[in-house]
Amino acid sequence: MILFYIAFLPTFMDLSQLGTQGIVLASVLTFVGLLAGLMLIAFSASQARRKFRSPKAVRGLNRVSGSIMALAGVYLASRH
Repeated sequence: MILFYIAFLPTFMDLSQLGTQGIVLASVLTFVGLLAGLMLIAFSASQARRKFRSPKAVRGLNRVSGSIMALAGVYLASRH
């Protein structure tokens, strides 16, 4: 994660020009952004868990994912 930020942040801001306030602001914004993203993932997982409790929903999910894999196999086979 640290390597990602070391490589990613300099493309958006000049880190040598940041003062204490800028560093604190960037840290707080990064924290809030990561927290919001992780909360969205947790909420989505909770909703998916609630939705896929029934055998009918699981069967539908298996059919859709199996169809996607089969289509991906057909696509890869037709490329060569």
